Amino acid sequence: MTHKTKGIVLRTINYGETSVITSLYTELFGIQSYIVKGVRQSTQKKQGGQMYFQPAAVLEMEVYHNQLKNLQFIKEYRWYYLYQKVLFDVVRTAVAQFMIELFQHVIKQPEANPELFYLLEGSLMQVDKASDTIAANLPLYFILHLATELGFQLQGIYSAETPSLDLKEGAFVTTMQAGFVSGFTAETISKIQHIQFYNDLENIKLSRAERREILEVLLQYISFHLTDHHQLKSLPVLQEVLD
Repeated sequence: MTHKTKGIVLRTINYGETSVITSLYTELFGIQSYIVKGVRQSTQKKQGGQMYFQPAAVLEMEVYHNQLKNLQFIKEYRWYYLYQKVLFDVVRTAVAQFMIELFQHVIKQPEANPELFYLLEGSLMQVDKASDTIAANLPLYFILHLATELGFQLQGIYSAETPSLDLKEGAFVTTMQAGFVSGFTAETISKIQHIQFYNDLENIKLSRAERREILEVLLQYISFHLTDHHQLKSLPVLQEVLD
């Protein structure tokens, strides 16, 4: 039985001489692995098939699905969204790769979750088409909203009464203790936490040092809520190019 679904490529490895095995986060089935035969074989009739399975690619597919099998098959595939900048712009490529790696790292349940799918899909599309400021702020937005969808949303809001962010508890609090986050960093995190529309990220003006500090704080927050957190390979590249 075949199904039509959108899918976002998470990673792809070569299989045999001409095929690949690709992992996608699909709208209908969550994380799924597919074998795509002959995609690395170039002929006059079929060329460039492998480019569809680069990480972060957003595809529209018709797939065979058998819930008893770990490896599925794709009948047809095409671009759902064709990037104009991500594949050619160093900063946007780094942002997209970071979001894909973080997503793989934190998603432990393979089942479908439409809200998670739309968050990843929407954020990747914004990386491509939004302004430079929005694209640079998207990793911060993505971490906070990903945490919300996973059930450990930051509680409260930065204010004169609650000026300190307790990362372990995930809440803005009144007390100021060692290890808590305060000042401009806490205030900015609170602002981004409550942004609902991507365009509002344009109003978050940050220097390279400020953005880097907030990114490190948010990743520390994530680490308190994941049992097997480890350093992301894409992080040094992202920190280097964000400005």
